[in-house]
Amino acid sequence: MAEEKRTWRLGIDVGGTNTDAVIIDGDLNLVASTKSPTTEDVMGGIKAAMHEVVSQIGLEAAANIGFAMLGTTHCTNAIVERRRLNKVAALRIGAPATTAISCMADWPEELKSAMRVRDFLVHGGHEFDGREISALIEDEIREVARVVREEGFESVAVTSVFSPVSDAHERRAVEVLRAELGKEFPISVSSEIGSLGFLERENASILNAALVDVARTTADSFEEALAAEGIVDVAVYLGQNDGTLMSVDYAKRYPIFTIACGPTNSIRGASFLTQEKDAIVVDIGGTTTDVGVLSHGFPRESMVAVEIGDVRTNFRMPDLVSVGLGGGSIVRRAEDGSVAVGPDSVGFRVTRDALVFGGDVVTATDIVAARGLAPGVGDASLASSLDADLVERGYAEIVRIIEDAVDAMKTSAGDVKVVLVGGGSILAPEALEGASAVLRPPHFGVANAIGSAIAQVSGQIAKVFSLSETPRAQAIEESKRRACDEAIAAGADPATVEVIEVEDIPMAYLGDALCIRVKAVGDLML
Repeated sequence: MAEEKRTWRLGIDVGGTNTDAVIIDGDLNLVASTKSPTTEDVMGGIKAAMHEVVSQIGLEAAANIGFAMLGTTHCTNAIVERRRLNKVAALRIGAPATTAISCMADWPEELKSAMRVRDFLVHGGHEFDGREISALIEDEIREVARVVREEGFESVAVTSVFSPVSDAHERRAVEVLRAELGKEFPISVSSEIGSLGFLERENASILNAALVDVARTTADSFEEALAAEGIVDVAVYLGQNDGTLMSVDYAKRYPIFTIACGPTNSIRGASFLTQEKDAIVVDIGGTTTDVGVLSHGFPRESMVAVEIGDVRTNFRMPDLVSVGLGGGSIVRRAEDGSVAVGPDSVGFRVTRDALVFGGDVVTATDIVAARGLAPGVGDASLASSLDADLVERGYAEIVRIIEDAVDAMKTSAGDVKVVLVGGGSILAPEALEGASAVLRPPHFGVANAIGSAIAQVSGQIAKVFSLSETPRAQAIEESKRRACDEAIAAGADPATVEVIEVEDIPMAYLGDALCIRVKAVGDLML
């Protein structure tokens, strides 16, 4: 029993339409699964899904669960909705060099107001080659700490110029702040979150600082929900947006890494269910379709800046294309006879509003049901009266949207394998233009929750080195060590951690600089 208790896993993933939950035994066999409507408060849907899968296996079997994983939209929703955000002090280390563009210059005013943010500028920072712009003046930082205390700021974001090259000023600033504010005061450090690109890295750090309480509340609520189901003494993890997991303590420190973890869970689940390491994954839900790339068993990372809540950032994000197609997408005929599918959707109300479920809204689900392609989904006879031309045009539009999204993710003109997952993947045909094979694995509807349950723990590092000071081989070894340390800090078993990705990018415009990116992964600590 003790061994089983360490190895059974509960995985939950929150989507825009449904919250999926699975339980996987010690041999990685699926023993329970469910889909529950996502609720406005998010946690309600999580509790309902958790209760259902626990009920399926019974409390005695549930005692075998030793790990609980959650992929959630809490942090994304907080930014988009401008709610539940911390009061942030944004400390920029860069005077006098960075006064031309103010902190958060292009942020939406309502987001800045929701965070009650105030920015501070102190002397310091480095040039691209590691030389100091100006000396760090610690009394200026102590003055910032005084204001933080007196005005009730709840977290601090620290960003220094070219900190991926030299983080010395950021590290010292954090030491001063902790001496003044206490060791437990939340401080986000830009060199630990973003990469080159000062304003984008600063933005990501400020957003991370704003999400501290959201992450704490989410983790605490999840643990309370587990306890309410009788699941205690378990290791709890949250999903990261690179398709891996992080411990609760790590998630509270870096909550921004939970953003977009849902699609990456689906990509990892697709890999697990098909044993494919390289493919394009099409995840069709009730409202949207997310298309990503599975590369060497993990989601391909985006190499461009990404906007989160209308704020431009440069922290790691999956490379995705999202389109407004899902099982609940509304189908309409225009005056010229053309048929549109989406982008608006009935969402989680599809089981109430779609024709096949007794509703009065024509949805994408009704189109495929009318063509006889959705056996067991509602009552297909209720869609049999749909105009045949509408059905054919609607289906052709569904296929076109999927094929265009797949093409957008290709890096070459050749055909690629495509894996279909998500409850809405019944919309997709058995063959797609540009696909060498189309795979729809067993349990495709809960691939996201499976991806959450089977994921490993990762650590990543991105740092710029001057080759005149640090030889390339030494720089790579140092980066590998730091990435492995990050994986262990995130909750990986040290004995299983291995480096899976090393990338070194010469940066000619910075002289002899080399940007090294390393990713390490390890298994859960048993």
